[in-house]
Amino acid sequence: MSALLFGEIFMKKIKFIALFSICLLLPTLGQAGENDPITLESYVLDVPTAEVFDRYQASFLTRAYDHGTLMETIDFGVYPRINLGISLAAHELIGSSSSVRVLKPNFQVKWKVYDGSLYLPAIAVGYDGRRYGYGYDKHRRYTGTKEYLDDSKGGYVTFSREIIIPGLMASAGINLSDFKFDEIYLFTGVFYHLTDTINLLAEWDNLHNIRDSRANAGVRFYLHPSLALDGVVRRIGRGDESERILQIHYVTNF
Repeated sequence: MSALLFGEIFMKKIKFIALFSICLLLPTLGQAGENDPITLESYVLDVPTAEVFDRYQASFLTRAYDHGTLMETIDFGVYPRINLGISLAAHELIGSSSSVRVLKPNFQVKWKVYDGSLYLPAIAVGYDGRRYGYGYDKHRRYTGTKEYLDDSKGGYVTFSREIIIPGLMASAGINLSDFKFDEIYLFTGVFYHLTDTINLLAEWDNLHNIRDSRANAGVRFYLHPSLALDGVVRRIGRGDESERILQIHYVTNF
């Protein structure tokens, strides 16, 4: 490797690490107390719930996953019941790879249109442009291409409510990746408040056919009312496609 090429790669890593550091330090500027009305359940894992962040709240989600990829997602409660967000990822940032790539940014938006009632679930509509599994070919093999294993969720509508027993929250809905109306996908997920500090998470995502669907499960540990650590197994039963991910979720006021 030439010195010039090494220098370019090194500078890309430094710039991206600096950007992520800023994203991680920004929450400390807010004031999040234990009595603040904060929710960490805007998503089960990949499945969106009908929950949104209040106005003047900000969510910071850092996910480390397959092939040394690190993604930072920031969502803001810009208006009552409406969240806007952006995500940025770097492929092969973690580890010793010399082919780090900063991937195209994506954005998210969610609008909670109904709070729910005794008999009806809460309802939200939104768009999620995040994609996962960078570098796979059409045969689902990791070969370093520019394709993704998982397409974005795209436009969606989701329904959420507590079911069966106290603390068991369920969400279900439909989505259209790239707004192709001939390819409607379904999703469902649940999280259970096992204790004040532990949630159990499970979901079945991308339901269009069995081969392309994804079963994910994990545990959420609450380190603070506004800070959680998730340990997740994604694409369960998919052999080489299965992955273990860690993510840190922090919500604060601004």
